[in-house]
Amino acid sequence: MKEKRSTYTLEEATRLLEGYCVYQDRCHAEVEIKLKSMHMIPAVIDKITLHLLENNFLNEERYAKSFARGKYKIKKWGRRKIERELSMNGISSYNIRTGLLEIEEEAYQANLLALTEKKYAELGGKKSPDNRRKLFSYLLQKGYESDLICEVLSKFGVDEN
Repeated sequence: MKEKRSTYTLEEATRLLEGYCVYQDRCHAEVEIKLKSMHMIPAVIDKITLHLLENNFLNEERYAKSFARGKYKIKKWGRRKIERELSMNGISSYNIRTGLLEIEEEAYQANLLALTEKKYAELGGKKSPDNRRKLFSYLLQKGYESDLICEVLSKFGVDEN
């Protein structure tokens, strides 16, 4: 069993972080947290981060695209939730917009409809104002835009009445 080391040389830490970034796309915040957990000093953190950027181990545009694709396809998140999470990770608004371009509009609409149908069936298939509120809240929590949710609910026949 491997025991955790308390100190690392610059070269060791650099190699470990290269592997960390190769395994999965990372953002600056994740790399900084990892380096701090390794008890690295700020000057070394900056040096390693610069090395990772220069050698394309760390690329926030690639991270934003990968994050948006993954959360949309696997977790069925909407644009607002993806945008919020990327923003919380310190990603620039330009990279957030670039990442959101990975989501195709037609597939996005189909996904929203499929989520609505699934949740509607879970609620018993009744067209009541209470079920409309529950559907609306669920889809809003998933990160979909309120105007799109209203459109889908009206097409689906779950009106405000």
